[in-house]
Amino acid sequence: PGEKVTAMFPVKEFSENSFLTMVTKNGIVKKTPMVEYANIRKRGLQAICLREDDELIEVKLTDDQAEILMVTMLGQCIRFKETDVRPTGRSAMGVRGIELNQDDEVISMQLESQGECVLIVSANGMGKRTPFTDFKLQNRGGKGVKCYKISDKTGEVVGAKAVNDGNEIMMITNEGIVIRMF
Repeated sequence: PGEKVTAMFPVKEFSENSFLTMVTKNGIVKKTPMVEYANIRKRGLQAICLREDDELIEVKLTDDQAEILMVTMLGQCIRFKETDVRPTGRSAMGVRGIELNQDDEVISMQLESQGECVLIVSANGMGKRTPFTDFKLQNRGGKGVKCYKISDKTGEVVGAKAVNDGNEIMMITNEGIVIRMF
């Protein structure tokens, strides 16, 4: 009760060069070698240790060569190399990926290898597409940069996805209305 699936990956082999990279709402990032999950029990395994007020936002399969972009609800983002995060065991908590302002939280983690641009969408349906290269590469743990201006017109950031030219996008409202864009 109270839990939900955060990510799902098709896996053929558990290699030493593959990692599960996780991000939490409070800006924690964690990287664990895939071999740590080779023998999963029926009841499952603990993948990350979370504080009581924290929750897992996103998990990606990485190869230690990725550049990570974390986006927050109040329009901040940080881009850093995956190698800035040292590998840890399953029961570890992780390290700070971004320093959050008060009342802010991480809403998305995207990898540069997933697309050329990042599409950021706000609660009131406004969107902005920015090339990954426009975000300066920094060390993890900093404040990052402003990636979206929050106003009454836009609302808070609700999603960020890596996209390429030619991608079609479907957005779904909380009342179940689907909007498709080219």
